[in-house]
Amino acid sequence: MEHRQLKEIDFEALQLKQSEAEKIVGESTSYWKDAWRRFKKNKLALFGIIIILLLGVMAIIGGPISGQNYYENSLLEANQAPSAEHWFGTDNLGRDVFSRTWYGAQISLFIGLMAALIDLVIGVIWGAIAGFFGGKVDEILMRIADVLYGVPYLLVVILLLVVLPQNLWTLIIAMTITGWINMARIVRGQVMQLRSEEFVMASKSLGASNGRLLIKHLIPNTLGPILVTLTLTIPSAIFTESFLSFLGIGVQAPLASWGTMSSDALPALQYYPNQLFFPAIFICITMLAFNVVGDGMRDALDPNER
Repeated sequence: MEHRQLKEIDFEALQLKQSEAEKIVGESTSYWKDAWRRFKKNKLALFGIIIILLLGVMAIIGGPISGQNYYENSLLEANQAPSAEHWFGTDNLGRDVFSRTWYGAQISLFIGLMAALIDLVIGVIWGAIAGFFGGKVDEILMRIADVLYGVPYLLVVILLLVVLPQNLWTLIIAMTITGWINMARIVRGQVMQLRSEEFVMASKSLGASNGRLLIKHLIPNTLGPILVTLTLTIPSAIFTESFLSFLGIGVQAPLASWGTMSSDALPALQYYPNQLFFPAIFICITMLAFNVVGDGMRDALDPNER
């Protein structure tokens, strides 16, 4: 096959003005806008957010809309199946399971959120200081974290709950006494990577203090991993609370949580399975929703996926 040599006449110049030639066609987006755009494409993560919002709303209005109180008991109505009057049935003391389920949601979600927020504050401060200063400061802080991490988590929680008065804040403190270590390690690693970046060196040359560097530059640039870790910490805290309450060392009467409801329903599981089914299914749904949201955020905030 013969190849013809191309000549100037074979090409046609585009008639563009200088302003049109230099025009940026694509819309410029920030890091967070781009992350939100990619997050919206994850239908499962969006579904998880909807589930979390619904659980939060029902935790507030679920009890009142049923017309029943979570604490009123009547042995004459004990162990009833779901009906028009008691939508989820009643427990062994005649208390309405529907209202107790949503009151328990308030307690479980409160404990999970507070434990995660305390882990967030302690872990970010601890990890940021260790990663930024390095050297002996990093060595001391991380060795303390390693010692605490080496102590069995469940043992620490049980000991504190046995020694201290059993209430919600004791439970939260017991859960967070070593729960912040994972957050601290993640923040430390991110800060150690960022502290040698050019924008940090430029801020130093302009006289920025160490506190300003941490608050204005380093910590904001680690928000992606921090948010992902936070969303995965919440379901872990909810499950831990449910497990401890199931063992009888968590939330105490007259308060109720999904864990205490599961514990109360276990002896009658063979005859009244609905009493265990509802709190157990909501524990599973909540953990699943937070986990899929965390996975979606991790994918959306990953710079390698841009």
